[in-house]
Amino acid sequence: MNEEITLEVAREAILVTLQVAAPLMLIAMVIGIVIALFQAMTQIQEMTITFVPKIVVIFIGMLVLLPFMLRTLTSFTERMMDRIISLG
Repeated sequence: MNEEITLEVAREAILVTLQVAAPLMLIAMVIGIVIALFQAMTQIQEMTITFVPKIVVIFIGMLVLLPFMLRTLTSFTERMMDRIISLG
């Protein structure tokens, strides 16, 4: 396996990681901004107000996005297995 194949596999792995993680990170960021605006407008500075809604929304988002994540990771794994077979 030469360095070109290695770099291609690493690039693809990074892209798959971003594809799987980005939706949940964006959800968490949006919820964090909404909660921060709510706290700034009401001047409520309770720390638990930040964590509980984020955990609930991220959990719901994970349940909704789980088929997409599984499909993406399965496709990546199949491509890697095919690549391993073609090298051997």
